[in-house]
Amino acid sequence: MLKNIGTKLILAAGIATTIIITIFAYFSMHSQSTLLLAEMERHANQCSETIKRSIKYSMLLNKRDHIQETIKSVGDQPFFHEIRIFDKEGVVIYSSDSASTGIMVDKKAEACYACHAENKPLEILNISKRTRIYRLHPDSSRVLGIINAIYNEKSCYEADCHVHDAQKKVLGVLDITFSLKAIDKQISRAKIYAVVTIIALGGILWFLVWYIIGKPVRELLLATEHLSEGDLSYTIKDLGNSELGILARSFNTMLNKLYETRKQLFQSDKMASLGQLAAGVAHEINNPLTGILTYSSFLLKRAKKYPEIQEDLEIIYNETIRSREIVKGLLNFARQSSPKKNNANINELIQKALTVVENQLSINKIKVTENLDKKLPNVIVDANQMVQVFVNLVVNAIDAIGANGGSIDIKTSFITLEPFGVTHIKEATCPKNHSLIDNSFKIGGLPSIRLRAKYKKNEGSLVSR
Repeated sequence: MLKNIGTKLILAAGIATTIIITIFAYFSMHSQSTLLLAEMERHANQCSETIKRSIKYSMLLNKRDHIQETIKSVGDQPFFHEIRIFDKEGVVIYSSDSASTGIMVDKKAEACYACHAENKPLEILNISKRTRIYRLHPDSSRVLGIINAIYNEKSCYEADCHVHDAQKKVLGVLDITFSLKAIDKQISRAKIYAVVTIIALGGILWFLVWYIIGKPVRELLLATEHLSEGDLSYTIKDLGNSELGILARSFNTMLNKLYETRKQLFQSDKMASLGQLAAGVAHEINNPLTGILTYSSFLLKRAKKYPEIQEDLEIIYNETIRSREIVKGLLNFARQSSPKKNNANINELIQKALTVVENQLSINKIKVTENLDKKLPNVIVDANQMVQVFVNLVVNAIDAIGANGGSIDIKTSFITLEPFGVTHIKEATCPKNHSLIDNSFKIGGLPSIRLRAKYKKNEGSLVSR
């Protein structure tokens, strides 16, 4: 399966896409989480300032019950986890959870360590240093806490009800904690969306790669399997105008040509077998024909006094001669030999071919009309091969006409053909590898080709290009 090019492309594209989307999703979720937490810190700081301003007047009048009631009513809101006020020593003096009142807090855990260790005024710390995020239990949702200093203002150390030392800068700390459960749910939901997006994009990518590349490649592979099994009739369906579609059409063209070539090879094998069979049959027939010809010739000499018998014997003699010519034509047709080119008359070769297939023409009720030009010059060809060519043409015509009969018209004439196109010959050599290019004589500004020609007793040079 992994050897499949479509699978490799899908895996490569899927892995690359997954990595890219994962990196993008990570930075996107990290950025969103940072923005949400920053917004939560800002909101927590605003709530802290609002609560501190709300209890300021009650603190000046030392109305402890009113302060506790305010903290309790505000802390009962769903998004608040706990609201506390502890003094500078770390003892909780007010809390939305009454069980926490009077407890000494851990200064390191409650984000007080930065000020106490460095002995810096609390007001110089930014929100991020006054904020902490933690979990009450390993499996619980996160909690965000922010501390806000309660400073010793002039109205505090000059108040009549309880006078603070003017040297004190910080009287206590307001600590508010918020539940981050809703934000954690949003982050978890974003992670789920990211995973679903990666899976969905991977599925879409897999389908597109499979449809655009994998499926056409599979069709081509299936076609090659059919070709390897010898099935040349298989055709790849249209795959569009892409490169793979053009390749599929070229493959179909190749299969069609191979199919036609195989049919021709089968026909050639049949013709070769037929030739061998014809040679054997002709050889066997030739022996009795020789006997018939010998005895009919002998009887003709003895039957001169009997005209009626002599006439019948002449018919036997002539038909035997014709049969021998047919057998001879079959032997020449079946003989496999290297081409031997000699002067031959095309009309005579056609007559020999018709003699070979005369029986087939008679059986199929086909009449042959000959219109042969007697002025045709002789040509240099292999006579036997040309007879075979004419026999094939006539046999094909017989097959095309069928068993209902018909006619075949054969015509020969002498014509002159114009050259097909013009080409520039840049190099020409003789059998001894001598150059035939003549740069001294140019035709149309191009070098000519000089050939030595000899006809009968005449000899000279021909110049061409």
